[in-house]
Amino acid sequence: MVETAIVAGVGPERGLGAVLSHRAAGEGLHVFVAGRTLEKLEAVAGAIRAEGGQATAFLCDVTDEAQMIDLWNCAEQTGPVKLAIYNAGNNMPGKVSGMTADYFERCWRVCTFGAFLFAREASDHMSPRGEGTILFTGASSSMRGKEGFAAFSAAKGGLRTFAQSVAKELGPLGLHVGHVVIDGGISGEKLHTLVPDYAALREQEGRLIDLGGIAEAFIQLHRQKRSAWSFEIDIRTHAEPW
Repeated sequence: MVETAIVAGVGPERGLGAVLSHRAAGEGLHVFVAGRTLEKLEAVAGAIRAEGGQATAFLCDVTDEAQMIDLWNCAEQTGPVKLAIYNAGNNMPGKVSGMTADYFERCWRVCTFGAFLFAREASDHMSPRGEGTILFTGASSSMRGKEGFAAFSAAKGGLRTFAQSVAKELGPLGLHVGHVVIDGGISGEKLHTLVPDYAALREQEGRLIDLGGIAEAFIQLHRQKRSAWSFEIDIRTHAEPW
């Protein structure tokens, strides 16, 4: 049996989830590429296999308990999960005034509730072995509230404190739990497609974070010795005001 990795929250090939999947495969792990759009997942998994890596596309809604359980069971049947990354949760802006309850709850369910399901399954499967890494993708909103981002800030802030609790619970059992704060826009397909003018300006200003650089930080956390673990790191460009 080969050791495996799970990356939940994978979208386009030029996106963070995809790059994280490639880097996990580069560590010799069979990667379960999990997300909501099968076509995109197959593209990422196919690219990994074309490079000589091992990958399985897995359709999964992170807010669905049964699907999350199935994801973990399938990965563990292939081999013990060594690295688990929860990358789900797109930015969901909006003012409190006029915001629907469904919108607020949906943001929380993806960013926070899904992370709970993911971490619970990680704990149940990985704790008996006493080793492995669980990483969560955070954002600027993990650290502070901002006008027009109440739902996202609540969800990401909740994710951060949840991850802290998980780290303190599972660390003594041998599992390394980390939280990565991404402070700024990412130079990926999503931003360049949805708001190309904004992305071009930020790129010119040196304020879009490199995908490969973010993935490298995740892998560095995974490689840390248990005698010198980090719980949290933050990533931004040299030009990002903070």
